[in-house]
Amino acid sequence: MDFYERTGKMAIGSRLRVLTETLTRNASCIYGLYGIEIKPKWFPVFYSLTDEQPKSVTSIAKEIGQSHPSVSTIVKEMIKAEIITEVDCDTDRRCTLITLTEYGKSLSQELIAELRDVERAVEQISAECDNDLWAAIADWERALGRKSLLERVREIKEQRERSEIEIVEYQPQYKKAFYELNRKWIEQYWELEPHDIEVLENPETHILEKGGHIFVALYNGFPVGVCALCPMPDDSPYNYELAKLAVNSSIQRKGIGRRLCDAVINKARELGADTVFLESNTRLKPAIALYRKLGFRELPEYHPAYARGDIQMELSI
Repeated sequence: MDFYERTGKMAIGSRLRVLTETLTRNASCIYGLYGIEIKPKWFPVFYSLTDEQPKSVTSIAKEIGQSHPSVSTIVKEMIKAEIITEVDCDTDRRCTLITLTEYGKSLSQELIAELRDVERAVEQISAECDNDLWAAIADWERALGRKSLLERVREIKEQRERSEIEIVEYQPQYKKAFYELNRKWIEQYWELEPHDIEVLENPETHILEKGGHIFVALYNGFPVGVCALCPMPDDSPYNYELAKLAVNSSIQRKGIGRRLCDAVINKARELGADTVFLESNTRLKPAIALYRKLGFRELPEYHPAYARGDIQMELSI
């Protein structure tokens, strides 16, 4: 078990599978010991029918907590082994029920004796252990019922990634990243326009010195995203523009774009702004979806500053 000592709890699925395989091999031999010709995987279905009440595949699946396709496969195998058979439902001709054959009923009598012996053996093992596995399994089932392992891992992953992402104000060392991140996403669909080049090559002059702000997303200390808050002209109905949002395509889906936008909007609010404007393109579906989640609403008329612009939006804050 050195492997599981090294991996620890993260290999719980694999370790449980090894335990399950060990118990399953033992179960096959135990059935042979009692002369009962069934497969271990048949047991839940078989035991469900020992009350001699005909049941549908759906009701059996619900009772034993297995999927309908899985139970259907087991039922077919058990019918072939002549342990169970299909019977018509008295109240619904469309429904087929499953019940034990006479052979199956005879096996169930042998099974009762086996189960009593197995139960005593399990109790013996429990007495030798410091922990009650049966109670622990029930606890785990309840906990997983409240929130699955997948959900828990996803939450922890998101928390870890958020802790690895830092949003900072622009510094001169991020000038190249500001240019390159924007150039890459623009050239993926269009071409850099003269105004793009002016702003991206001289963000200090065109944004910062005019009272704007640029935020940079750092992932493990490396710049992977940028977004700017640019003052609008005095005659504009808007205070600021959210512009130049760009995130490294290899590190998306970590909420970086959302955090950059939040930083820009919070700064606008801090500066006393009432409205924030942005211009984009509907081809950028993830970005448009993000803007809508943030509360931006499309303007009925627009006058794009860029050839690629086909949508303008505003946010009241």
